Amino acid sequence: MMLADLPSIKFLQQPTTSGWVEQAIAHLDTLLLDHSHCERKAAGVAVNLMFRYPAHTKLVRMLTAIAQEELQHFEQVNQWLERRGIALGLLPAPPYGTLLNAQIRKQEPQRLLDTLLVCGLIEARSHERLGLLARHCPEPDLAAFYQELMASEARHYGVYWLLATTYFDRDSVSQRLEALAVVESQILSTLHPEPRIHS
Repeated sequence: MMLADLPSIKFLQQPTTSGWVEQAIAHLDTLLLDHSHCERKAAGVAVNLMFRYPAHTKLVRMLTAIAQEELQHFEQVNQWLERRGIALGLLPAPPYGTLLNAQIRKQEPQRLLDTLLVCGLIEARSHERLGLLARHCPEPDLAAFYQELMASEARHYGVYWLLATTYFDRDSVSQRLEALAVVESQILSTLHPEPRIHS
């Protein structure tokens, strides 16, 4: 499977491999269930940031919109699950999120910067992978759904970048983003044996 003609995503050091696409297409039901969990977690992360930094007015305003949209996507993915007769349930998470979040420094203000950039990287990878699903999914209706969500993920990682550059100088943001992006790509360099959005 050739992926070389796909546009690169600015935040990401390395593109997704064809192996992930092949694994994902072969296990669409499992991927949809994981996608549901991803949307729910993304909404929760945005809400938690609003609670942690209530005095950051711009952050609260922008992440309120993201949380609402992530919950809308959560409902939309759940509707797909229902149509396919897939019950909501637990699904073991891949190590991606845990390993990436482990890079977040504990002390402020570095904690805020790292959290915003990790969120941005996750959204950027989601954007890339939903785009791959939109292109390669053999089911036209599901491919169209992924295409629709792809634009939202691009907007979301743009919001996290904007917030990072609102509260921190651009050079610091760029340097830290580059370091985190290297780790993000290293985490994904070995394909997880279970099909996941971030595997």
